[in-house]
Amino acid sequence: MQTPVRPPEGPDFRQIGWWIFDLDNTLYEARSDVFPQIEHRMGEFVARLLRLGAAEAKAVQKALYRRHGTTLSGLVKEHGIDPEPYLAYVHDIDLSSLTPQPRLTEAIARLPGRRLVFTNGCRHHAARVLERLALTSLFEGIWDIRACGFVPKPDATAYAGLVAEAGIVPGKAAMFDDIAGNLVAAKALGMTTVWLKTDMPWSKDGPNISVESQSVIDHETGDLVDFLHSIRV
Repeated sequence: MQTPVRPPEGPDFRQIGWWIFDLDNTLYEARSDVFPQIEHRMGEFVARLLRLGAAEAKAVQKALYRRHGTTLSGLVKEHGIDPEPYLAYVHDIDLSSLTPQPRLTEAIARLPGRRLVFTNGCRHHAARVLERLALTSLFEGIWDIRACGFVPKPDATAYAGLVAEAGIVPGKAAMFDDIAGNLVAAKALGMTTVWLKTDMPWSKDGPNISVESQSVIDHETGDLVDFLHSIRV
């Protein structure tokens, strides 16, 4: 009697040809010291710009984030700032805590097709992070806030621009992000969505976008590396 063939295990991603990754708190662990540095410098920038105390500046910064998707977008729309000094200031941080992670490198290298970074940060910061993680050669491009015309995730315009510029077929694309609301527009386009779920406060402080009611999360995981190693490609 022939032994039954066991079905393949793990989520099926064999249709995917485009792999789109958020950067901060996604390609590196959210518990690292990287994003807290950025968040601190965002508060400092707001405090100096608006001449506020630290606590009041933090409250204003969070309110801008909730209303506009990023603090920068809020500062541009409500205070008319030049984005460049802000981007330079908030990303002037120490990345020495980031080191190459062999299992992460292996997991991303095994993904067939094209790999892109899609970030609300700037290209320079993303390039520095990829270099620290020894991932530069594994990604063909970085779609940053400038490429989005300073219209950030979760605005659907940002995703539409990326899809058009990179020639992405949404039904054959997967997007990974630590902020669930950022996956709403991706799912609406037809992408497979993966939420990297963390308990960090900034993953919950963003725009109030209903996620559960729209069934926008195809997969969720607390460990990107384990998840990437588990999928069928």
